[in-house]
Amino acid sequence: MAAWDVIVIGGGPAGLATAHAAASAGAATLVLEKAEHPRYKTCGGGLIGPSLASIPRGVEVPARDHIDRATFTKDGRREFTRTANSAGISAGISAGSSSSAAIVTMVRREEFDLALCRAALSAGAQVRQRATVRAIEQDQSEVLVRLADGEQFTATVVVGADGSSGFTSRYVGVEYDQVDLGLEVELPATEALRRQWRGHLLIDWGPLPGSYGWVFPKDDRLTVGVIAARGQGEQTKRYLRQFVSQVGLSGIEPAHDSGHLTRCRAESSPLRRGRVLVAGDAAGFLEPWTREGISYALRSGAIAGAAAAAGDLDGYVSEVTRTLAPSMRAGQRLLHTFQRRPGLFHTLLKTPLGWRTFARFCRGELAFDAVLDRGVVRLGLAVLG
Repeated sequence: MAAWDVIVIGGGPAGLATAHAAASAGAATLVLEKAEHPRYKTCGGGLIGPSLASIPRGVEVPARDHIDRATFTKDGRREFTRTANSAGISAGISAGSSSSAAIVTMVRREEFDLALCRAALSAGAQVRQRATVRAIEQDQSEVLVRLADGEQFTATVVVGADGSSGFTSRYVGVEYDQVDLGLEVELPATEALRRQWRGHLLIDWGPLPGSYGWVFPKDDRLTVGVIAARGQGEQTKRYLRQFVSQVGLSGIEPAHDSGHLTRCRAESSPLRRGRVLVAGDAAGFLEPWTREGISYALRSGAIAGAAAAAGDLDGYVSEVTRTLAPSMRAGQRLLHTFQRRPGLFHTLLKTPLGWRTFARFCRGELAFDAVLDRGVVRLGLAVLG
């Protein structure tokens, strides 16, 4: 039976960030991934500043586009467009970005995850593909991991990074207080569409409470999607159809057509069970308003890997609580207000201050909890309920 210091379950951004950090710290590290890289993954694929800053050193980001222009609509109407320059962004390169004016860097997840996988391997981790975990058992000194084919491994620490619907989140007992349904199509882009959308994204604040839609360009592919609270499946499907039509992309046969649930943890939810930690989506780490998760996956994974290598499991819990929980709490407050007054958010975003705040958030220069710490913002949210 093979013995390891750290076993990571899941080969997405959280798991590979964990593996890179643990292996870099000298821990014998194994990643168990049920699929095989490169593999398609439903995801908007937008890297904001905190994501770029958290990518392991030496990883070349496989960028498909750099966004410096954004269009916003409210239910397909009240359209306005803003540029990076109008937010005062004209110099200085975002971490990991090759574009000095980029607000968001667009990647395809199959390419991005493969780059992270190669980085973990270079750091000394081993990756086992097509390895599905079926059981975990633990005692005070080690954890036993059993695969579907019966093969077994032991580790001092296991980090679960297999998604919010994966095995480890159930094992640890993660609870969620926000579940949303995201629907997405990947559309092949003609040369004309590539020129039209290059460097340009669109966000529509949707008709359902807390919903929005997006168009993200990725070179010869456009990612078009919508997200809304779970339990409104037919309405969310209708929103996607209407949104695709209103942005002029009807009639294009999708290369991929998929849906997924995003889950945001309850603040009291556990982050470990004995020697088993959870990170990324498996822990329910997600920005509640935008539903952005890659930056939380990379950051929580790096913290988990370092803590697992050092054997400081309580330190993992305290560190992610200190660094990630405040921004999630702020995002929850923003979502609650947005659900009630989406039109007001649209109007505020149109102002120079609103756009500059949004752009600075995307570039990682400003966190939502820092915005909500300002007295005038706290007063405004209180007035809005």
